[in-house]
Amino acid sequence: MKYIAFALSFAGLIACEQTTAQPSAPTVEPKSTVQENKQANEPGWNIQMQPAIDQSISTGKPLFLFFTGSDWCGWCKRLQKEVFQTDAFKTWAEANVILVELDFPRATVQSPEIRQQNQQLQGMFKVQGYPTVHFVKPAKQADGTVNLNPIGQAGYMAGGPDVWIAEANRILGGNK
Repeated sequence: MKYIAFALSFAGLIACEQTTAQPSAPTVEPKSTVQENKQANEPGWNIQMQPAIDQSISTGKPLFLFFTGSDWCGWCKRLQKEVFQTDAFKTWAEANVILVELDFPRATVQSPEIRQQNQQLQGMFKVQGYPTVHFVKPAKQADGTVNLNPIGQAGYMAGGPDVWIAEANRILGGNK
């Protein structure tokens, strides 16, 4: 199983790297949370990894990394409307995961820091299509790094929130 390290330095810089022989990703300096699209404005959704990792570690809940093209991807919009914006999903998510939206818009303006963070994570998880959801469990290491241990992934599924939540529960198994 590949481990993805998310190094946290004392200066507040975030450096992303894979523990494989691939080169390290550039350093990202966290900025204040910028709500840049409709989904990120929904309660419970993070757009920055650091607060989401901290929350995940403190609660023991896995991260729910939603890779999307919010302003152009038809399947992403369908998944949001049919599943993520429903009360059933919101209740499930609050109890089971820490939500993170990693957006790749074409027309919506993003801060350079968020765009860089999202591109780094897209590369780390080898995301090639949207929508893609990765479930990962952060684990803090003695050296200050945080491994993002993969649990599984999903995408759009027809059938609404009940079908999607059942598949998410199957993926998460004992990792909730």
